[in-house]
Amino acid sequence: YGAKYSGCTVHFVDSGMDTGPVIIQAVVEIKEKDTEKLLSKKILKEEHRIYPEAVNLFARKKIKVLGRKTHIS
Repeated sequence: YGAKYSGCTVHFVDSGMDTGPVIIQAVVEIKEKDTEKLLSKKILKEEHRIYPEAVNLFARKKIKVLGRKTHIS
């Protein structure tokens, strides 16, 4: 529908659906030649990159949530 970018988000879980405070995000450019399958692969590649990064930040206690905002030190 003309979107230029998509992406993925790792966030904390709360009582809603995908509504917890964001930890980290990745942006993927949508190219005109991209099929749904190709775009899904590009997004999955980014998910595999940022998820371990988010876990690492959490394990090292580098994340603080203040209200709805996440701060990384």
